[in-house]
Amino acid sequence: MVAHRKVELFEGDLPDERFAHYMKKAYIAVDTETRGLNISRDRLCLVQICDDEGIVSFVRYKDKNSFPKESNVKKLMEAPNVIKLFHYARFDVSVMKHYLGCQTKPIFCTKIASKLVRTYTDRHSLKDLVSELLQIELDKTNQSSDWARHDLSESQMEYAANDVRVLPPIYDKILGMLKREEREELAQRCFEAVQVVCDLDLKGFSHVFEH
Repeated sequence: MVAHRKVELFEGDLPDERFAHYMKKAYIAVDTETRGLNISRDRLCLVQICDDEGIVSFVRYKDKNSFPKESNVKKLMEAPNVIKLFHYARFDVSVMKHYLGCQTKPIFCTKIASKLVRTYTDRHSLKDLVSELLQIELDKTNQSSDWARHDLSESQMEYAANDVRVLPPIYDKILGMLKREEREELAQRCFEAVQVVCDLDLKGFSHVFEH
C-alpha cells in the first residue's frame, strides 16, 4: 500500500489547488460515506479521494443544505481524462448523482472486476480483495458509524482514508488479471453500464431486468 500521508478535510468542496492536482492524474480513488443505505433518506456526508501518491482529501457536507449545484468535486467526477476508481460503484455513483448532480465517468469498479476474474470465489468485498491481493487485513470496525457528526473520530478518519488508499494498488493488480483473462473489454462495457443501472435505481426500477 502507498505510504500514509496526511489526510486533509475540506468543507463543502475541494479547493482549486487540490482540484488542479487531481485533474493531472490518470486515475483517482473515490469513496463516499452516508448516514445509511437509503439514498433518498440517508444523505451524503463525506466524499473521500486519493491519488497514486497517497494524497487523501475528505470533502464533508455538514447538512442537507450544503450541497452546491456546481463544484470542483462535480467537475472532477465528470472529467473525461481522469478514471475514477470505486469498490461497488453502483452505490457511490448513485449517491453523488442524487446529492451533487454528478454524471461520474469514466469509472473502474473493483467489485465488478473481481466478479469477472476471481471466479474461484464468491467473496468480493473490499476486505477480501485487500486480504488476497495486498496481504493486508482491512479494519472495517467503523463501517457502520455516525458520519454526520462534526467531530469525526481518529478511527473514523483512518477507516475512511484506508478505503481509498487501497484502491490504486488493487486497481493495478486486478487490471492485470482482467488483461490476462482477456476480459478487459467486457469489464469496460460493464463500467459504462453503471450509469444506466444507477439511473434505474434512483427512479425506483432496480429490478427491471428480473424475470
